[in-house]
Amino acid sequence: MDPAASAEKLKSKTQNQSATGSAPALVSARHEPRFKLGVEISIRTRTHGVLAGYTVDISESGISAILKIEVPLSEIVEFGFIGRVNIPAMVRQRDCFRYGFQFIGSGAAQEVIRSTCRQLAVEQSLLCDQVVPPG
Repeated sequence: MDPAASAEKLKSKTQNQSATGSAPALVSARHEPRFKLGVEISIRTRTHGVLAGYTVDISESGISAILKIEVPLSEIVEFGFIGRVNIPAMVRQRDCFRYGFQFIGSGAAQEVIRSTCRQLAVEQSLLCDQVVPPG
């Protein structure tokens, strides 16, 4: 399915969410592990132009980030932070200034995301192995 068709399908599902942006079905339906990722990002939006933000975590299906300006649910945005690939995503959830985005890209963008998650998995597992248990 092409990104535009995927985006339209996701948008119709998202429109049924409440004003708080909570989506309980999405929270319980996560299949990919999340990895901590704290980097500055730029997000191109239709409603506010380019916004600066800060990521919290990432998975192969989405990313969470802190933004200072409100972005409407269901809006399609474009991330610019990993390499030179622009990554399209849809605003799926909002809790105050923390936003949840679902990736809708394919091809090169999806491969960059997959590669980034693999690298973070290795790095974060090595950090956990270095922690000495108490006792």
